[in-house]
Amino acid sequence: MKLSDLQDKRWTFDHPGLQTGPVSIESYKSPEYFERMKEKVFRKTWLCTGKRVDEIPAPGDYFLEETDITGTSVIIVRGLDGKIRGFHNTCRHRGTQLVFDSYGSVNGKLTCIYHGWAYSLSGKNVLITEREMFFDIDKMKKDLTPVSVDVWAGFIFFNLSPEPEETLQQHLGQEVMELFGDYPFETTTVHVSYRADLECSWPVLRDSQIDGYHLKYLHRRSAPGFMESEAAPNRHAYNFKLLGKHGFGSFFGNHANITADLSQVAPVASMASKLGVTLATDTSSKKPIDQWAKGVNPARSKDWFFDILYLFPNFHFIFLGYDVYIGHKMMPGKQFDRSSWNARYFAPPVDTHSLSGRLASEYNKYSLRDLWREDGNTTVGAQRSIAAGVFDEMYLQDQEILIRHAENVLNEAVGA
Repeated sequence: MKLSDLQDKRWTFDHPGLQTGPVSIESYKSPEYFERMKEKVFRKTWLCTGKRVDEIPAPGDYFLEETDITGTSVIIVRGLDGKIRGFHNTCRHRGTQLVFDSYGSVNGKLTCIYHGWAYSLSGKNVLITEREMFFDIDKMKKDLTPVSVDVWAGFIFFNLSPEPEETLQQHLGQEVMELFGDYPFETTTVHVSYRADLECSWPVLRDSQIDGYHLKYLHRRSAPGFMESEAAPNRHAYNFKLLGKHGFGSFFGNHANITADLSQVAPVASMASKLGVTLATDTSSKKPIDQWAKGVNPARSKDWFFDILYLFPNFHFIFLGYDVYIGHKMMPGKQFDRSSWNARYFAPPVDTHSLSGRLASEYNKYSLRDLWREDGNTTVGAQRSIAAGVFDEMYLQDQEILIRHAENVLNEAVGA
C-alpha cells in the first residue's frame, strides 16, 4: 500500500459516535474529574505494569508497583509454586510497609521489620510474634490483602479490585489478543528504561504517544525526514483501528530517508545504525514482512516506520519491527496536574562481548532519551497553557483519531 492510495480517506467518518467537533479538556484540568477517574478507572481497571514475567524469574522475586493516584503500594511476587500474585504492601498488624526496594527477592516469606509478623508468598500469615498476648486472635484479619494479577503475552497486569468486574482477557478483547498475541515478546529483553515525573496531567501525557502527527515536526532533529511523504504530504498513517477501549495506528516511514547514508552529516548515528538496531536501522530487512505478527504493519509496506497499540488506560506499545518495540507506562500522579512516565526499549539481547553491538546499544540509549525529552517538554508547556486558561477545547484532525477515541472511552468510564 502507498499513502497516496488513501486519497480522501477519513477514519473518523467510519465512527460516527466520535463526531468531529472540538474536544473538551475537562479531564486535563479538573480536580473533580481527577477524583472520579481515580475511583472509577484506576481502582477498578486492569493496569499494565510494563514489566515481564522474566523480570521475576525465581520464587521470592518481587517488584513494587507504586500507584500515586490511588496512594497504593503493591507487591508483585512469584510464589513457591511459580505463580505470580499481588498483595498490598501492608502488614495487617499496624500497616507497616513490608518491602522497600523497587526490585528484590525474599527467602520464602515476607517479614515485617516492625514487629516480625511474617507471611507466605501466597499471602497467608505464618507468624505472629508473641501470639499468646493478643485477644480473639482467631477473629483477626491476619492474611495480606490481595490484588488481582494476570498475564498477557508475558506482561504482568494488576487490578486493585480483588474481584474485578471483568477478566484481563475481557478487558483486552479478542481482537487485541488475536492481532498481537503472536508477536515474539518472549525473545526480547529490556535494553533501556527511563522514568520521569512530569508537571502535567495524565491525559496530556497519554496523548503524547498516541499521535504520529507530531513526529515530522517535533522530531526533525532526532528523526529527520523519517515520516515525510512527497506523494501524500498531509498524511502520515496507513491505518487506524478502534479495538473496543483500545486503539491502534500504523504509520508511514520514508524508507529512503530512514536508510540513507548519513555518514557525512551524522557519522556516529550512521555507524551505529549499521552495527546494531537503532531508529535508523532497516528493521524490515531482519525478517520477511510476511512473517511478522498479524497485527503489526498490516499494510505490509516497506515504507513503514512504526505502529502504536494503546491499551486503555495506561500502556502504549510502539512496534518498531519484527522483534523491537517500546513500552510506555503512563500513570497519573497524586494530583490532577502531575503524572509519571516509564519508557522502556525492548529488543533481543545484545552480545556484550561484541564491541559493535555494545556501541549501537549505547548510541540507541541516548538517542531515545533525547527523543523522549522532546516529547516530555511539550507536555509541561501544554499544561501551563491549560492552567492559564488560554484555551478550553482541542481541535483534532482526522489522524489524531486515537486521542479523540481515548478521551471518549475515558469520559464513558468516568461518567462524564
